[in-house]
Amino acid sequence: MQIWVIQTLNSLAFGGLLFMLSSGFALIFGLMRIANLTHGSLFMLGAYVAATMIREGHGLVLAACASMLTMAVVGGLIERFILRRLANNAQGQVLATLGLSFVVADLCLMLWGGDPLPIQTPSMFQAPMEMFNLRFPTYRLVVLGFSIVVGVLLYLLMERTRLGAMIRAGVDDMPMARAVGIPASGLFTTVFCLGAALAGLGGALGGPIFNAYPGLDADMLPLALIVVILGGVGSLVGTFVASFIVGFIYTFGIALVPDLAYVILFLPMVVVIAFKPQGLFGRVTT
Repeated sequence: MQIWVIQTLNSLAFGGLLFMLSSGFALIFGLMRIANLTHGSLFMLGAYVAATMIREGHGLVLAACASMLTMAVVGGLIERFILRRLANNAQGQVLATLGLSFVVADLCLMLWGGDPLPIQTPSMFQAPMEMFNLRFPTYRLVVLGFSIVVGVLLYLLMERTRLGAMIRAGVDDMPMARAVGIPASGLFTTVFCLGAALAGLGGALGGPIFNAYPGLDADMLPLALIVVILGGVGSLVGTFVASFIVGFIYTFGIALVPDLAYVILFLPMVVVIAFKPQGLFGRVTT
């Protein structure tokens, strides 16, 4: 019983981290129609920044804030000086972000080496929580709760603010949004910074679970792609639901049938795409 409870918590925590990574990816792809292949690298770089801050004696909260701010700046620079120059060149944008992911990977190797860099769990969350004669990893519960808070805040941003209205308008029909006076260039930069900050936050919070290691980007990016495809492009609710679906399938797949983990993961995606090409919560465009 204990092992199933722990695996369930692992799945929920992993789904929460996937949501923080995938929500930014979904917003960027939904608004700008850019498959940002650097997004996994921003997650990994956020984990390394957090690990460095913690090794310098700072707490995880400050490290997470530093990761968010650093990734937001990096994301803004990428959008402003690279992707904007490749506007209307989808292939060039994909190749540019792919190349940047290799640059970031090599940069991390140069700065931090090839060994995993551990990130210590905050002392207040190290002791397990006990309930009904079962022991729960406290930090994973914290990550799950924080991901839900982030989801609620993003929902309020998208549904209750002027910025959210502009983002939704841009996702639905960017030419019409431009026609009514929405500043597309500033909106692109804002959304890219927001998505990059969410990736950095996910990397920082996931550090005590995964550690920071070379290849973390390659492990996380395909899962984010699956989440976006399953949930529906530009759908925040779809991204939230799909993140936990993928988290459960991936975690239990590795635990039960590790040799077929990716088969179990990709097969539901193929089935969903076959019957609902727009994703679980995506809207049919005409």
